[in-house]
Amino acid sequence: MHTLRNDLRYALRQLGKSPGFALTVILTLALGVGANAVVFSVLNALVLRPLPVPGPQQVVFLNRTGNTGTMTNSSPSQSEPDYRDLRDRNHTFSSLAAYRLQRAGVGATGAVQQSWFYEASANYFDMLRVQPVLGRFFHASDAKGLNSAPYAVLAYAYWQQRLNGDPGIVGKTIEINKHPFTVLGVAPAHFLGTEIFVVADFWVPLVQEEQMEGYDSSEHRGDHSSWVIGRMRPGVTRAQAEADLNTIAKGMQQQHPAEDEDLGLRLSRPGLVGDTLGRPVEAFLAGVMALAALVLLAACANLGSLFAARAADRARELAVRLALGASRRTLVSQLITEAVLVSLVGGALGLAGANALLQLLSRWRPSPGFPIQVMVNADARVCAVALALSVACGIFFGLMPVRQIWRDNAYLVIKSGPSGAGSGRRWTLRDALLVVQIVLCSVLVTSSLVAVRGLVRSLHTSYGFQPQGAILADFDLRMVGYRNDTSLPFQKGAMDAIAALPGVTAVGLTDTVPLGISTSDQNVYPDGTTDFRDSNAAADANRYYISPGYLAAAATRLVAGRDFTWHDDEHAPPVAVVNQTFARKVFPIGDAVGRYFVRSAKRYQVIGVVEDGKYQTLTEDPMASMFLSTAASPDTHTMLVVRTQAGEAETAAGIHKVLIGLDPSLPMTIGGWPEAMHMALFPSIAATAALGVMGALAAMLAVTGIFGMASYAVSRRLRELGLRVALGAQKKEVLSAALGRPARLLLAGSICGMVLGAMASRLLAHIVYQATSQDPVVLGGVIASMVLLALAATWLPARRALRVDPASLLREE
Repeated sequence: MHTLRNDLRYALRQLGKSPGFALTVILTLALGVGANAVVFSVLNALVLRPLPVPGPQQVVFLNRTGNTGTMTNSSPSQSEPDYRDLRDRNHTFSSLAAYRLQRAGVGATGAVQQSWFYEASANYFDMLRVQPVLGRFFHASDAKGLNSAPYAVLAYAYWQQRLNGDPGIVGKTIEINKHPFTVLGVAPAHFLGTEIFVVADFWVPLVQEEQMEGYDSSEHRGDHSSWVIGRMRPGVTRAQAEADLNTIAKGMQQQHPAEDEDLGLRLSRPGLVGDTLGRPVEAFLAGVMALAALVLLAACANLGSLFAARAADRARELAVRLALGASRRTLVSQLITEAVLVSLVGGALGLAGANALLQLLSRWRPSPGFPIQVMVNADARVCAVALALSVACGIFFGLMPVRQIWRDNAYLVIKSGPSGAGSGRRWTLRDALLVVQIVLCSVLVTSSLVAVRGLVRSLHTSYGFQPQGAILADFDLRMVGYRNDTSLPFQKGAMDAIAALPGVTAVGLTDTVPLGISTSDQNVYPDGTTDFRDSNAAADANRYYISPGYLAAAATRLVAGRDFTWHDDEHAPPVAVVNQTFARKVFPIGDAVGRYFVRSAKRYQVIGVVEDGKYQTLTEDPMASMFLSTAASPDTHTMLVVRTQAGEAETAAGIHKVLIGLDPSLPMTIGGWPEAMHMALFPSIAATAALGVMGALAAMLAVTGIFGMASYAVSRRLRELGLRVALGAQKKEVLSAALGRPARLLLAGSICGMVLGAMASRLLAHIVYQATSQDPVVLGGVIASMVLLALAATWLPARRALRVDPASLLREE
């Protein structure tokens, strides 16, 4: 301990003599460690951290796999009859539970608030083994048939924020979609549900589906709308459980060939809607983690250059201490202590900055209409990783001068003094580190510009609809007591009143918009089909219910046929409008208008064809889509699309006034269509933001690295530069001698980095729509960025080289 105290005092004295070096090392490590701490915290929260339930390693999510038409797919959803078959026939699970996320209105007339909730099988909490903090949970014994369990379990945050933490809430009644529900209990604060991204307000039993959604799907094997999660028995492996489920699935295929043809099941980690979000999130975070590692590598290269230069500058000092009797072991111990000290300070600063960013991320809501929240924090695991990175960097770079201490002859170093910079022909470790740093910076700058350019393109591309100039009003009439069969008059009245608002040019109704948070798809079959197996389907088509006027309000071009009218109702023959891809797949020969296809055992006639668009993701291939008449199948869920030439705020206020005038208790969400597309654009925005931040960090590190090398080169060669000036060298020659080597290294690293960045940008095309490196704007931007970085980094060293005074240098010598 005495030796350690002495080493710490010595390290503090040395760092106090070189505040510039200490500050540079601390900031460099703060950037590298902070970036990795942020990314690792998100990775830890979404992928590594298990569900907060007892025995989380035994809890798995069931993905449905199989064939749809000619295309293999994977879906997170199961039907309720399939769930019951799997629950009752398996031998490897102690329990299976089903659940889904839904939206409801809570409260009495005049105070209805929109909430999201879990609709879960009655054994949901028993399977998870979670215990309430107040009251009790519902159990399997509570469910005795349709609408037999009007109970609710509140989330802890909802209980605290909406109900003021009322301790007497258990046993009281709350209204949900105008139906009374008895509060049974309150879930613990740490349990937010079985989906990490979503923060719901309460749970109700699945048997209340008819009251919550207006229909009962409990006997519809083809209605895949439930997610299934299960707890494996002790000692059962995932492979054994998967094999057991697929044995059951084969029997279900034989019993129900139309609904369960080619049914398969695959287990995955719970919390991210199975493979639907799990695989993309894991792949994305792995990519961002790799970017953060590149930033840390760039920081390490910068640190390597700094410590190597400092070791060279301190050569005489260390030689004098050796000559005076200091042991080499003591010198190594002091150097490592100094390096670890600044590394720990840098790591602590980076962790503090990371924690501040994580708090902002936890408060971020990417979609105003959906309860998405990313709960991330720098827990003990993240702090341990940050500490390990900091100590590892300190020890590694603190050891860099050790070889020099053991190799150099103290007498010769004292006699000859510090070595000069030399001719600049010898390849040094500092050169290699600087090239690595520039390459990494160039790769990240190239990738970030490619992503930004792709995002700009995606915001101005053709979606098959035009979000600019359109406003969405989203509400569900079931929340205020309407049913499907009574909702259409309200909807038509609202559309007529909104159409009369100043500046409104078109109004339409749909159940959901393209690129929204939910899109339904369904098999369609050639006319005359009687065997409705998946393999006989002509296409798996996206399905939308729309009203007359929707196509005009969405600015979707009708290329053939006609739009719907209000006469296309349940009393008229079934009709549909399809897109061009649907027409090509289902009717490969001839025009589609006037021809028939089969959906849900009904024969539909095509009355119109619209242009293709984007429906689920921006990077998708052309997909078949069909639009059906909402007049033929009314629904309480309403999405009004209003195209206006007036200001968005003015029109939105008018829409709100109209809807409140029709029903003052109606909860709603009104906003611009571009804002509602944030979920569809989220992958592109997230990738662009991550690359932009990492590129900026790499650029900052590259500037300090180039500046450090250039300053060091000028400092070591001041005497030589003074002699050159005394002998008549021109400014151009002085700059070439002083900064020629850093400039050549910068050029070589930039070219290599641009090539690697162009190769890496091909991967971005799978995330960012229309991302490409073969863009003159991107190429020019990268070149301009690297030139600006070079000028910023070498400006001060160049001025110092040009202002050298030969006379003063010779007098000092």
